[in-house]
Amino acid sequence: MSNIRASTRYASALLGVAVERNELEAVGNGVDFLERLISGVPDFALFLRSPVISKERKKKALRELLAGKTGETVGAFVLLLASKDRESLLGEIIRQFHRLRDERLGILHVTARAAAGFSPEQEKRLGDHIGKTTGKTVHLKIERDPALIGGFTVQYEDTVWDASVRRQLELLRERLTGAA
Repeated sequence: MSNIRASTRYASALLGVAVERNELEAVGNGVDFLERLISGVPDFALFLRSPVISKERKKKALRELLAGKTGETVGAFVLLLASKDRESLLGEIIRQFHRLRDERLGILHVTARAAAGFSPEQEKRLGDHIGKTTGKTVHLKIERDPALIGGFTVQYEDTVWDASVRRQLELLRERLTGAA
């Protein structure tokens, strides 16, 4: 079984337990703590992937490290992963958990790129428009991209809106060279 498939199944199981126990927020906070730990402490990520450390030593260290920090459900989940030699998947499981949770809650992550920044009013209008179009709650991330020359692009899931000057120039060039 591929790591993505296994990670998605574990994330789905964790999400299911969180919903069943009405602990979605608490489990989300525990998962966020683990994400910060993995990204902020390189030795922790190495520890998770190490085949040299025995299963029992990993479980003991994880139990001590996570006690009182992740909540009972997330702590038990991590120990389950360790007992099945799947703790190395934790980073991908976290990504899949966030994706599945956001999908369940109707949250859409959108990235908008513009040559110049957006004004607060433009950001609000863009977020509102995308929310209205998709029927989801939009979390908008704005990035500057001078290569666009002017205008903007918007990307979410597998959709891209390209209203950049760069794209308009490409289309014009295609029309002119196609007509020649």
